[in-house]
Amino acid sequence: MRAKWLRSAIGLRSVIGTVTVVTAAAAGVIGIGVGPAQADPGCPAFYVAAIPGTWDTSEALGRSGLLAPAVNGLPSSIRTEFVPYAATAFPWETDVYAKSKQEAVDHARAMIGAVAQQCPETRIGLIGYSQGADAAGDLAAEIGTGLGVVAPARLVAVGLISDPRRSAGDTLIGPQVGGQGASGPRPGGFGFVTPALRTFCASGDLYCSTADDDFVTRFAGFVAQSSDLNPANAGRYQQEAGVIVRDLVHAGGVPQLQSQLTDQANEERAEKLAAFYRSGVHADYDYATAWLHSWLSGLS
Repeated sequence: MRAKWLRSAIGLRSVIGTVTVVTAAAAGVIGIGVGPAQADPGCPAFYVAAIPGTWDTSEALGRSGLLAPAVNGLPSSIRTEFVPYAATAFPWETDVYAKSKQEAVDHARAMIGAVAQQCPETRIGLIGYSQGADAAGDLAAEIGTGLGVVAPARLVAVGLISDPRRSAGDTLIGPQVGGQGASGPRPGGFGFVTPALRTFCASGDLYCSTADDDFVTRFAGFVAQSSDLNPANAGRYQQEAGVIVRDLVHAGGVPQLQSQLTDQANEERAEKLAAFYRSGVHADYDYATAWLHSWLSGLS
């Protein structure tokens, strides 16, 4: 009887040992019961990706340029990186606008994703200027759907300076400007990251403050957004063009558009644009970078 009991006990221990090994192996595969992921000891508390504007990348990568005051001198617990991309806009440059912007979105997504995976406790910030704000806003909206590269709750700060897709409903810091971005607001907005969004638009900056009844500029903005036609975005193109057409119909239809394309109207528009570029208002964002620096510091 004793020998039989010993054989049973040994057999039971063998089974338990086997189950323990299998369970541990399974836990290692599916991540159950192995404790939280271990972060790299060099992980920052807060990571900020900054996307500079058109023609601003070479300077911004050297810690100068318009966004530099927002990120230089932040607390040591914050790691900041500039997102490299073509930052061009015209066919005779490296990339057309839409292709250049998509490159910025893709690079920023990859950078944020890498940090998020390596540093599971690190919170994320995303800022951008002009074309960079366009890209940063698109990525933030993607994350806001809950299907982005990080969970929406981890994206705690989104700062957009002169966003061509500014919506009248976005949280605006600074002067109260009219209209919306030249390219029209993003369909669907920012979803779950809306509370983390702050946008800035200087008075007179036509990129982020285009009058709702300026249909020539709105169509031009749409052309820029769709300049690198992607069949996967066909539904979005149709939706955005439909919004402009709907507003045009309500404003008087084709005669209203024709009135904005007369020789006199074109001359007036050319003079307005020339005055806009001479004014330097598109780069008049010291108040915005100072505000962002303070905001980001407080989140460290």
